[in-house]
Amino acid sequence: MKRPNWLSQRFNPIFAAFLLIAFLSGIAGALQAPTLSLFLTTEVKVRPLWVGLFYTANAVAGILVSFLLAKRSDTRGDRRRLILLCCVMAVGNCLLFAFNRDYLTLITLGVLMAAIANTAMPQIFALAREYADNEAREVVMFSSVMRAQLSLAWVIGPPLSFALALNYGFTRMFLIAAATFVVCSLLVGFTLPSVPRAKAMDNTLQGGTTVLIAPANAWRNRDVRLLFIASMLMWTCNTMYIIDMPLYITADLGLPENLAGVLMGTAAGLEIPAMLLAGYCVRYFGKRNMMLFAVLAGVLFYAGLVVFNGRSALMALQLLNAIFIGIVAGIGMLYFQDLMPGRPGAATTLFTNSISTGVILAGVLQGALVENLGHYAVYWLAALLAVAALWMSTRVRDV
Repeated sequence: MKRPNWLSQRFNPIFAAFLLIAFLSGIAGALQAPTLSLFLTTEVKVRPLWVGLFYTANAVAGILVSFLLAKRSDTRGDRRRLILLCCVMAVGNCLLFAFNRDYLTLITLGVLMAAIANTAMPQIFALAREYADNEAREVVMFSSVMRAQLSLAWVIGPPLSFALALNYGFTRMFLIAAATFVVCSLLVGFTLPSVPRAKAMDNTLQGGTTVLIAPANAWRNRDVRLLFIASMLMWTCNTMYIIDMPLYITADLGLPENLAGVLMGTAAGLEIPAMLLAGYCVRYFGKRNMMLFAVLAGVLFYAGLVVFNGRSALMALQLLNAIFIGIVAGIGMLYFQDLMPGRPGAATTLFTNSISTGVILAGVLQGALVENLGHYAVYWLAALLAVAALWMSTRVRDV
């Protein structure tokens, strides 16, 4: 018997699989990222400058690998198999970090495996958009709900990460992350669909000549350039905060180490309603206005970090942080996709690489600032970069 139409619209097992994979991938990532600077400082025992260099090397490798994989994924091959490969690399990377404490090995083999592993998330979102387009579903809201799964994962992940690392050790924490990626691999292999390449990718003329709708080089598009630079500055601020905050609150403020996990989890929890509201409101206010509102919240957040340093104030500021990251992470990706029609994989990866480029800058800047001027200087610079990102965002056209 054919299911009633209303039932199929209320529950779609493939959409549910996308949401579960996004959540589990987010959990695994949120177990590793929050404590990485602490791991390098306490377990590998390197200076702040080398901690920042690790983040920079990781981001550079990520950009190179993801661009190569994204170009291939938008033209040929099964995107699902690429996602599966990335998950397998993620398992290997977790195992390497669990049992290795050699900085040179981690910054070479570890960074390479992480670069391949980190390509999984943009490819999952690209496959989800292709599936949603193919099924004629609401793309913006579905993407926002998927992104909310990552925020939900970051509600749980950071506090759990610090709890595991501080109470049971980093080895056990990385092994749990590896097991989570194994589950993701099984779900990708058995539940995600293979979606044919969108016909909108090209336009076949009467004479048989095929013309690509998307420009050959999206970087020539002024709005794509501006949005990329603005996004890069936003994520530079965010990454400097993530790298520095676990060290700053203990070294300078004298607050407990696990507070870093609580702050990250609080921000992630608040991101969920911010992200879902953004997905609903974007139809009324437009992507540009929503982005401007988000970046303004970011300016106020980093300015607040300069002024306030008490536990209660830091907790309260997470609302601004949640608005900033929640909207930018959800709407920002769709903004790139709409500016680059017909190239969802390349557009999503370009957004992801704006994050990676921000990480490159953040790693260099945070390490240099801490060694020469101290932790406090990091937040002054973040506030200034957020203002620059706001100015750049005002120059991007609405879509």
